Amino acid sequence: MKLRPLPYWVIVAAATAALLESPSAHAQRGANAPTTSGSARSAAAVNRGWFTPPPAAATPAPVPQTPAPLVPPPTYAGKNAKGTFGSIERMDPGLDALIAPGTQLELLANGFQWSEGPTWLWREKAVVFSDVPQNTAYKWTAKDGIRVFLKPSGYTGSQLEFKEPGSNGLTVGPDGSLVLCQHGDRRISKLTAHGFEPIVQYYEYKKFNSPNDLTYDRQGNLYFTDPPYGLTGLNQSPLKEIPWNGVYLRRTSGEVVLLTKAMTFPNGLALSPDEKTLYVGQSDENQPVIMAFPVKADGTLADGRVFFDAAPYRAGRNGVPDGMKVDARGNLFATGPSGVMVINPEGKLLGILNTGGPTGNLCWGDDGSTLYITADKNFGRIHTRTRGAGFR
Repeated sequence: MKLRPLPYWVIVAAATAALLESPSAHAQRGANAPTTSGSARSAAAVNRGWFTPPPAAATPAPVPQTPAPLVPPPTYAGKNAKGTFGSIERMDPGLDALIAPGTQLELLANGFQWSEGPTWLWREKAVVFSDVPQNTAYKWTAKDGIRVFLKPSGYTGSQLEFKEPGSNGLTVGPDGSLVLCQHGDRRISKLTAHGFEPIVQYYEYKKFNSPNDLTYDRQGNLYFTDPPYGLTGLNQSPLKEIPWNGVYLRRTSGEVVLLTKAMTFPNGLALSPDEKTLYVGQSDENQPVIMAFPVKADGTLADGRVFFDAAPYRAGRNGVPDGMKVDARGNLFATGPSGVMVINPEGKLLGILNTGGPTGNLCWGDDGSTLYITADKNFGRIHTRTRGAGFR
């Protein structure tokens, strides 16, 4: 049978019906039809050449990172040294009677992190002193030079929680034993054949901050200072139990007396030759002074006065008042800006033994006329025309 083409009106009617089909019927048919994912449709469109996709963004090549070089921490070890260092600043003719013109500071050893607290061991003809951050004490003799004497010297524990853990100020006790201010152990002890024996470690059942410097009077009473320098965070340290930084007296009976808590950072101290005045240095950059306190008959202190203000001498110099000693004439040799300040009994500055930087402490030795000085990384001495109080 021969097929004839559909009439025009039939084709138009079928197209119209398809356009008017309901959405539900369209969805029903679509549900029965095979599906194509969006990615597949896109791929098909690309294959048919309908559009050209944009090129993928280029991934930047990784930039090679050069690791920071490992810098080992500095090592500190005292070693013998020779030569001179620093200079002598003469500010008053009176210094010539104490330090001969032309005298120089002699370097004996260096390599320390912060040398402090020297004292003369008259039986051994030796100087012992501390390297506070290194928890080490050294001994120096003219025969053998420098060597490690004690390690540990100030902290005998196992959990290092201290800014400066070692020993600081040293002295010789009435029985001839070495007595140490121990920052890390937060006490004052004497060295015996069996180790450290505590002398004082509490005030009203509270641990001290970090005993710093000390001196005995002729009766055997012990004066000492207790700033926070051994504690990490200083006054903000969570280990701090006493809210102030004090000056104390430990009587021969064992009683501990608070003498003053008015000083911000009490540090070095020394008694005048007649023991009627206690000098105390304040290591406060905002108020770098040396106080003078009259000593009462019972060993306690009357109201103090500013004996010397180091503030005018700090410009261009490093350091604040720290350790100190007196000579037999009552002159005060006190560490401060860039060295040792030599101050007469009236409070007049005669000159500065300029070590070139911060200076921790000093002591008399030999026959009493040699002044040994701990100055930051250096240890040295200078020969004088005077003698330390107590030497004959």
